Amino acid sequence: MRFDDRRPFSLAPPIERDRTSGVRFTDETDLAAPDLFHPRLARAHRERLTPTTGGDVWSELARDHASRIAEAVFVETERGAIADRARTAPREAEAFVRWFEDLRETGPGQGDGLFPWLAREASHDAMRWFLRQEVAGEAGFDDLVAMTQVKLPSRAKLELARNYWDEMGQGRAAGMHGPLLDKLADALRLHEGDEPIVWESLALGNLMVALASNRRYAYHSVGALGVIELTAPGRAVDVNEGMKRLGIPGDLRRYYALHATLDVKHSLAWNAEAIGPLVAETPDVALPIAEGALMRLEAGRRCFERYREELWTS
Repeated sequence: MRFDDRRPFSLAPPIERDRTSGVRFTDETDLAAPDLFHPRLARAHRERLTPTTGGDVWSELARDHASRIAEAVFVETERGAIADRARTAPREAEAFVRWFEDLRETGPGQGDGLFPWLAREASHDAMRWFLRQEVAGEAGFDDLVAMTQVKLPSRAKLELARNYWDEMGQGRAAGMHGPLLDKLADALRLHEGDEPIVWESLALGNLMVALASNRRYAYHSVGALGVIELTAPGRAVDVNEGMKRLGIPGDLRRYYALHATLDVKHSLAWNAEAIGPLVAETPDVALPIAEGALMRLEAGRRCFERYREELWTS
């Protein structure tokens, strides 16, 4: 059989064959029950991205096919919700960067009262509940950056590489950012307990994985990651202050203390060396970068609103 790379793959949808995986997505109505949809999609993401030594390739492809369809429906729904605002973004590079940086003040979820409350008033149990949700929605910034940079132009690729190097502790295991968060989670036993993980937290993580792991959303991921760097420092300051007030030791707070300062530097570099040059070279990428940023901010806003609902009425 001769392989012809000019022809696309042609596979009949194998969803009906996927009878044992526990991950089944068959139609758009799953989104009407987000508390069921997002745990399933999060599980599918873990299965797809976790290295294995092999298995039943056909069952794996069937699961992947079904979850990819669900993932696409989710992302396209999120895109539709922010489309009007995204279309207001300029296509000229300097103007676009100004528009992007203005999201720090005007974007969805910015200035939410949850974070001053965490800094000044939240109890230990409330802070632990919040952190449990945050850890559950954490998709791993280092891995997201690594997936996003594939085949980007050199200048943007180099900036994402510098960011990744910082995430990896500049080659020192003790400085890797992911394990710092794991250390906090282990010390506070965030993975234990009966408190449910709200679907909004899982949806945020699902969005970030979907953008970074699909090349059609690569520029969306650049925008989503960039807006995290832009907006996270202020929230990290408040969370760190709240944990300090509650007596949580500095070595456990290091993840938030680090991001309260380092992300300011990261944001400036990301905008100057990745976003600006990408838009200058190809103005059409301004729209997906804007969409990615707004989708990520909207997912965060949704989380903050649910967190306040849970914490302020309990």
